[in-house]
Amino acid sequence: MPALRTLPNSSDNNLKALFFLRHYNDIDHVTPVVHKWVESGHSADIVMLGDSSSVNDYRIDYLASLEGVSVAWVGDIVGRVRLFRMGLQKLLLNRYFRGALPDVLTQALDRLVGRKKRISFWKKIAQRLIQRSFGGDAAAGETRGVVAFDWISGNSVFPVEFVQTVVETARDQGLGTVSLPHGDSPHASYLVRTDELSMAPRVKFEPAKMFDAVVVPNELCATRFRPFVERSRVAVLGSPRYCDEWLAQLEHLLPPTPLEANPDRLKLVLFMRKKDFSVFWDEVGRMIQMVAAFPNVELIVKAHTRGGWRQPLSRSLGLRKLDNVRFVASEIHSSHLLDWADAVIDIATSVAFEAVKCSTPVLAADYLHAATSTVADYLPECALNCRDDAYNKVDHFLKNGCWDFYHPDHRERFLQNIVDVPDPDVLPRFVSLLESLAK
Repeated sequence: MPALRTLPNSSDNNLKALFFLRHYNDIDHVTPVVHKWVESGHSADIVMLGDSSSVNDYRIDYLASLEGVSVAWVGDIVGRVRLFRMGLQKLLLNRYFRGALPDVLTQALDRLVGRKKRISFWKKIAQRLIQRSFGGDAAAGETRGVVAFDWISGNSVFPVEFVQTVVETARDQGLGTVSLPHGDSPHASYLVRTDELSMAPRVKFEPAKMFDAVVVPNELCATRFRPFVERSRVAVLGSPRYCDEWLAQLEHLLPPTPLEANPDRLKLVLFMRKKDFSVFWDEVGRMIQMVAAFPNVELIVKAHTRGGWRQPLSRSLGLRKLDNVRFVASEIHSSHLLDWADAVIDIATSVAFEAVKCSTPVLAADYLHAATSTVADYLPECALNCRDDAYNKVDHFLKNGCWDFYHPDHRERFLQNIVDVPDPDVLPRFVSLLESLAK
């Protein structure tokens, strides 16, 4: 793990930001913001809240190499005993865990570690984390800065209770607070999960109101938060992950690719979703079989970075036996797959946005799920509405290649409304917002 460095106190030109990161998606989308923040002359502490191995991520290695950045795993800050208590409280607030236990046992656990005791413990952890990064009383002018989490919802793996306590502690110290994107909106429609049957606002997004500002890449994402957060506190700034500046930087950071490209084959990659989205899994399996039946086609199926093991296809032995189909997980990065692929088959994932940005054809297989993808909505040339469409597109690519796929006007409209909002100069807008909150 990178050694911690003592960071200088903020001056008029040097502000500090404390970034909390939880998992792969946070790292992917927040790293560009930290990069630009430090490049602008400020300093940053990064606290990893997930598994200890996350500090070895290649993006975290990059950030740790920058002057003015420190990276630490939360367990190394709070110690083993407190880390165990954090894990226990996190487990007790997990709805799946609670639902699996008998009522008498959950009631006993709640008496042992009730809300009052939990909050008292969270406050001790929050004070330790804030004091570590900002020292004295920020409200008295000793330090100035901002505390940043990713999007926090009622379904978040890390308890909202903990995040609220950290935010309140930061605010008591005169620090700004912000919620940064950990993804995008790959759906243009609203009812996208298996259990969503109402157009009512999703209360799981209500916790976002705790922050001074919630940042979103586009209006599609903004609609999630606006029922609960004042319009002036929802900042639409474009996508840090898919903007031109970061894509150019990412080329130099990626480790060597483990993939070899066969120029004699049509190389396709399918990015999967988590199980809780309204995907027709049986039909996805049939589509894989259909594509694999073409000669000179090679298909890689990439599991979702979180919860990929829960997808039915992850356990399909029949599909895994196909000679020209390979299933991969986090051992191969999405950017490596996009560099390798001639075209992408998509069932509504935001990684398809990077493919559009790089002009790699995206086959938006909307017939495989009960929603409308953002890519298909903006780029009708991408839409697959039935098996025939899927078959004919693959056949066309084999016979004619994958050139000149996008209609220029469609692609430009997509980029202006979804990625480069309102223009490609995305990362400076993030820095300006964080500066305003820190001051």
